[in-house]
Amino acid sequence: MKHQILSLFFIGFIFLGANAQNTNAGIKTSYALTDVVDYSLKNNWAVLPENYSKTIKEYSVQNPQDSIDVFYVYPTLIVSPKDKRWNVSLEDTVQKNKVLNVAVRLQASAWGNSGSLYVPFYRQAHIRAYTNLENGGETALLLAYSDVKAAFEYYLKHYNHGRGIILAGHSQGSTHISYLLKDFFDGKPLQNQLVAAYIPGIGLDRNHFTTIPFMEQPDQIGGFVTWNTFKKKIDKNKYKWFKGKVVINPVTWDTTSFAKRQLHKGFLYSNGKLYKNSFDTHTADGVIWISTPHFPYRYLLLTMPNYHSGDVNLFWEDIRENSLLRVHAFRSNARNLYQAKAGNAN
Repeated sequence: MKHQILSLFFIGFIFLGANAQNTNAGIKTSYALTDVVDYSLKNNWAVLPENYSKTIKEYSVQNPQDSIDVFYVYPTLIVSPKDKRWNVSLEDTVQKNKVLNVAVRLQASAWGNSGSLYVPFYRQAHIRAYTNLENGGETALLLAYSDVKAAFEYYLKHYNHGRGIILAGHSQGSTHISYLLKDFFDGKPLQNQLVAAYIPGIGLDRNHFTTIPFMEQPDQIGGFVTWNTFKKKIDKNKYKWFKGKVVINPVTWDTTSFAKRQLHKGFLYSNGKLYKNSFDTHTADGVIWISTPHFPYRYLLLTMPNYHSGDVNLFWEDIRENSLLRVHAFRSNARNLYQAKAGNAN
C-alpha cells in the first residue's frame, strides 16, 4: 500500500508541495483511524442535489441529466508548511470555504450539467504526508480515503438507486477515486453503472485496473481518463515520473499528439469568465504540454512553474461537453441492452 500511495500522490507533492517542510517535528494527529464520519448528516456534504450552492447554480442547469450521478472528490487544499496537522478537521471553516468557493466552483461545476452532484467533505491529508509515509503520512492518507469510502458507501445505499455514475476528482481526490474504482467497480457488478471516471493530476499505467480500460475515444464509456498539465517549455528532464503513463488529450479526448488552440473550448478563470481558444495542447511522455494561455491576464501565468492546479478548470468547457457526450452514449448503450434483452425474451 505504501508504494501505491507514493506513486499516485507523488505528482501532487511536486506541484503543490514545493514549499512543504519534509519533517514531522511538531505535527499533530487529530483523529484516530477508528473515528467514523456520519454521512447521514447533511452538513458532512459540501454538495447534495437538494442544496446546490449559488456557485453551482451559476454554472449548472436547473435540472441536470436525470438517471446520472456525479461523485466528485476535491484535491489537496491543506498545503501550508505552518499547518502542523496531518488531516484537516471537518469543522475547519477555512477549509470548507476553499472546498465550496474554489474546488466546487472551478472544478466540480464542470460536471454540473451531466448529473446530480455529490461532494462529500473529508479529512484530507496534508501535503507533507506524501514525503512522510512511514512517519504518519500513510496513516493520514488512509484516514482521508476511509472518509471518501464511507461517503461513497452511504451514497450507494441511500442516494444512487441504480443510476449511472460519473466519478471525478483531481490530484489527491483522483487518487481516492482510483481506490474507489478498485474497491467497488473493477471486475464487480457496479462497473455496469460506470459512465466514466475523470481522474487528472495523477500518473497511471494503462493496466492499472484489471477490467476498467483507459478510454481513447471521446464517446467511450465504462473506463477512465487522466492527464497532467505542464508548461510547454518546462524542463522535461526534471519530471521523469510521468514517462510511460497514459494520457488523454482533454481537448480532442483521444491520444492526438497536437491540437491547435482553435479547438480548445474554454477554461474557467477565477473571475468567473470562460476563455475559449486559449492554448495549443501537446501530448508527450504521459503529460499534456500547453502554450501560455491567450487571455487578458496571461501575464499572471508567466511565473507559474506548472499548471497542475489548473488541470480541470483549464479544460472546463471541454470537460463539460465531453461528459455530456459520454452520458448520451451511456444512455444509448443502456437502451440498446434493454431492447436486446426484450427481443431475446420474445
